[in-house]
Amino acid sequence: MKKNLPLLKLCSASILILLLSGCLYPDSELAKNQVPNEDQLEQVQRAVEKYREETNGLVPIRTKPNDTPIFEKYLIDFSMLKDRNLLTEIPGNAYENGGVYQYALIYPEENPTVKLIDLRLTEAIRSVNVRLQVYRDEHLYPPFGEVVEDGIFTIDYKKLGLDSPPTVISPYSQEQLPIVMDVEGKLYIDYRIDLTQALENYDYDYEEGDDIRYILAENTPFLPVYSLPYTISDGEPVFMNE
Repeated sequence: MKKNLPLLKLCSASILILLLSGCLYPDSELAKNQVPNEDQLEQVQRAVEKYREETNGLVPIRTKPNDTPIFEKYLIDFSMLKDRNLLTEIPGNAYENGGVYQYALIYPEENPTVKLIDLRLTEAIRSVNVRLQVYRDEHLYPPFGEVVEDGIFTIDYKKLGLDSPPTVISPYSQEQLPIVMDVEGKLYIDYRIDLTQALENYDYDYEEGDDIRYILAENTPFLPVYSLPYTISDGEPVFMNE
């Protein structure tokens, strides 16, 4: 019997890997977890509004540090909604249920509105950041490429061992969006392609100096995470000088 223990452990490990990777889910279930669902968004929105009514204006969010970027700061805590029976189950496309989205809020104090963070963007940034940290362990300066705007640079991808400049797939347009870097070597997604399209497609009253990222957050299900502030100049999106 003892001779079979390694085989049993191997089998158990293999089953666990399959479960964690989602290989035991039907294709239809996997597909369902990869797309935004308007009904699920509305269901969570109603639950958040009911929670706010029952708690004198509080919202069901996790506590995050004050310096957390604004579009990544107000993550919904589904346990708070379930504890009050305001939500019977977590949406299938939510990270907590094996999906690729985190549910978050914008305007949590005045008008809490449920939006999505595409975690595939998070993974893409993380992947490049791993290479960047390896490079910086051996070199004094980050691998700056060309100047995009004052203080913003492309990445010298060859120094990171990449075959091409790093990009992410936009949740808005499905275009390849560049990953850029600031003077400290922090990585961001360049949303100018999406912002240009949004300025053409949606009504707005932005003026130079306004943060125009909200045109994406307000008119779509997605939040522009890992972004620098942008403003508008001559009808075009530009990085905002802070």
